[in-house]
Amino acid sequence: MTEAYIYDAARTPRGKGRKDGSLHEVTSLRLSAQMLNAMKNRNNLEGHAVEDVIWGNVTQVMEQGGCLARSAVLASDLDQSIPGLAINRFCASGMEAVNLAANQVKGGAGDAYIAGGVEMMGRVPMGSDGAAIAVDPSLAMDSYFVPQGISADIIATEYGFTRDDADKLAVESQKRAAAAWADNRFDGSIVPVIDQNGLTILANDEYMRPGTDMQSLGGLNPAFQQMGEMMPGFDKIALMKYPHLERINHIHHAGNSSGIVDGAAAVLIGNKEFGEKHGLKPRARIRGTAKIGTDPTIMLTGPVPVTQKILADNGMTINDIDLFEVNEAFASVVLRFMQAFDVDDSKVNVNGGSIAMGHPLGATGAIIIGTLLDELERSGKGVGLATLCIASGMGAATIIERV
Repeated sequence: MTEAYIYDAARTPRGKGRKDGSLHEVTSLRLSAQMLNAMKNRNNLEGHAVEDVIWGNVTQVMEQGGCLARSAVLASDLDQSIPGLAINRFCASGMEAVNLAANQVKGGAGDAYIAGGVEMMGRVPMGSDGAAIAVDPSLAMDSYFVPQGISADIIATEYGFTRDDADKLAVESQKRAAAAWADNRFDGSIVPVIDQNGLTILANDEYMRPGTDMQSLGGLNPAFQQMGEMMPGFDKIALMKYPHLERINHIHHAGNSSGIVDGAAAVLIGNKEFGEKHGLKPRARIRGTAKIGTDPTIMLTGPVPVTQKILADNGMTINDIDLFEVNEAFASVVLRFMQAFDVDDSKVNVNGGSIAMGHPLGATGAIIIGTLLDELERSGKGVGLATLCIASGMGAATIIERV
């Protein structure tokens, strides 16, 4: 089978996903087009050089509705002959776009793709598209639906993680992200967002709070306790599903959960012939991809079984992986991953994660693949695994090997 290589990976800085965020006046279309142009210009490509653009975005309404991928192509400097495919696998949409593109290349369906995603959470509110699992009583009742924050607290309760455990991970994420920025580790991958006059709107992740410590986090109230204990009583629903738990221990809050932000990311994927034709050197090969469905109530445990699956599919063990990027949707997700595989935290999210820098839903999967690649190169290590938990109970993963 043809090998699929990563030739480039880049992202925008992440802006606060609210009205006072630096990217609030930037549309999803404009930010997406800027990333497509970045892939074209950074690699000196002709406008028709890729087969397709595969673009993830989760909340596909309003300005993110329709086929945003195709709209972004038309708004960019790519030729109109390039089609576009918009996909939604919730938080793994950006990763699934990359994985789909890689598997298309491996199967011979085109020499190269641009894949990635976008989410403007300050402009298109999360959940504004509705979801059958949440709003259709027949499905919600049958699946024991609870919001994601409750699911994160169920994980903490089931696997014995305390509030201090979660807060320590959050403080470390902030420290690592601040150190990475101070050490210019993201320089080669950041595409500053510019306005129509060429002036820089945002050049750095602005959600970070490097002064975060255990004391400041200790003053925050659990974010999901009230919705769990009051009407409609999501804790009761959870305990119906998991009667062995006496109560749900609510440990998550804004400081140890992922931030709501705006951002986009793109990855250039192609075969060997594409690189030779355009004078590009591959940075990594995509060794394997995987996705899986999991329990929809606890919902966020997907990184564990999908990692087991991708390792088995590729004849590997956890010891074959040098570095891990596990999306910090909530602290308990990462804690459970490290517990399940007995992985030392020095190998996981070494430059911080979504707790510190934010989680632009449709872009994050592509962001963490790029971050993983950058760190493999910086540290001289060989193999990395990126994975995310996914709403409704799913998981996705990608293994890359540095060339």
